[in-house]
Amino acid sequence: MLLSIPAVSAEVAPLKGTDRAAIVQTLVAKISENYIEPNVAERVGRAIASKHAKGGYASCASAQALSEALAKDLREFSGDKHFGARVIEGFREFSSTSEPPSRAEMEERRDRTARRGYDIQKIERLPGNIDYIELRAFGAPAFVAQAYTSAMQLMTGTDALIIDLRRNGGGSPASVAYLISHFFPLGDERHLIDMYNRPENTTQQYWTVPTVAQRYDKPVYVLTSARTFSGGEDFAYGMQVQKRGTLIGETTGGGSNPVGWYSVGNDIAVAIPTSRTTNFITKTNWEHVGVKPDIAVPAAQALQTAHVAILRNLVLSAKHDSERTELQRLLTMVEKGETEKPVYTLRGER
Repeated sequence: MLLSIPAVSAEVAPLKGTDRAAIVQTLVAKISENYIEPNVAERVGRAIASKHAKGGYASCASAQALSEALAKDLREFSGDKHFGARVIEGFREFSSTSEPPSRAEMEERRDRTARRGYDIQKIERLPGNIDYIELRAFGAPAFVAQAYTSAMQLMTGTDALIIDLRRNGGGSPASVAYLISHFFPLGDERHLIDMYNRPENTTQQYWTVPTVAQRYDKPVYVLTSARTFSGGEDFAYGMQVQKRGTLIGETTGGGSNPVGWYSVGNDIAVAIPTSRTTNFITKTNWEHVGVKPDIAVPAAQALQTAHVAILRNLVLSAKHDSERTELQRLLTMVEKGETEKPVYTLRGER
């Protein structure tokens, strides 16, 4: 996953000076072995070790306090916003020799995903026959794929679609590829990204998914903010580069390096960016620079801006006077920031 955050423990573990020394030593070694940029790994490791040697972490009397300090420093020393550290009770590193999740664990994960609504925060039909979907994260494809396709079925008859990623923090690149697949014709298979993993020295390709049956061929607008991150950026960047979507909002957070989670002792788990994402078309990514929108507006204005842009296009393409008149009425209303009030009485009643 581009951004995977395990559950956080409520335990606050006391730390001794020897504990802090061991944690820092382990952390420096694991950064050196696994961080995607070896030269940056060396620089960050030296900075962490130097701060510890000068007593910079001496006031961290618990694992929670130390994890918070390390997370802050890792991001500042590297400039990589994917770095992180958390206290996770009983955390174990995943490796190629690890036991796969049990059926009970998989069902628990599936249930958690369902209880979050598959991270689909909202689906709404906007005035003018325009569909709107807010997606907060990209969960594991085994859990969210069917929900994505079901959502797309609801949008079949619309004239345009707005996908809101302004609060999307990331997720599975496979799920990003699955959702993007809905926006190209059947048979149009596209190579989206390559992901190189340094610890394993392997590269995985991500393509559109040919088995996705539901397709959408109308205009798509993607809303972004400075909070849009990781997998959210992957989707926005892919839609922009493939010339399949118009981005409206703010430049995104700038994090393209997927992470692995590592144990450094005392229930502290550290997210270390282990991989590099490369877009197949541009041969680069959005690390540090973010994804720049096609139409730059403050995030809070992005939805209205997209709605207005779509309605203006629909007014121009309307085939009948009555349709054009109604669309112009809706456009005027949306431009003013007004909404139609629902009516709960029978026609003719006062």
